[in-house]
Amino acid sequence: MRETTLVREVPKSSRPRERLEKYGEKSLATHELLAILLRTGPKDSNVIQLSLLILNHFEDLYSLKMASIEELMTIKGIGRTKAIEMKASIELGIRLANASQLKSGTITSTQAAGGLLRKEMRDLQQEHVIALYLNTKNEIIKKKTIFIGSLNSSVA
Repeated sequence: MRETTLVREVPKSSRPRERLEKYGEKSLATHELLAILLRTGPKDSNVIQLSLLILNHFEDLYSLKMASIEELMTIKGIGRTKAIEMKASIELGIRLANASQLKSGTITSTQAAGGLLRKEMRDLQQEHVIALYLNTKNEIIKKKTIFIGSLNSSVA
């Protein structure tokens, strides 16, 4: 008789992927997020059990973050590929945490917006409607062309 439960035998409402989809990523426990990243567990246990084993192996998430590929591979169920994928996921998380929104200047008035766009648009042969998206500090976080007019040269 088998002692382990496969994830597909767990009710759908309790599976990490389905719970994330229904309730959002913030509603999941750390081991559930890790289980989603790992995707599969070893033959004799499921991915949720593997994620709990990994988290129990390390004192805290910082220790997991600092673990080497070789150290990760000492955990039963983690081979070279999963260890590399975990290190890549951790690094991506670090980079995302350090990411900031790109800004391309500050606008303090409509005249400043016109001056900014005038140089860029002076040689255009068609009408352009451009939207400047600002944050609360009036920094430009996005510039988007909404509409480009036609070259209709008929004059009434």
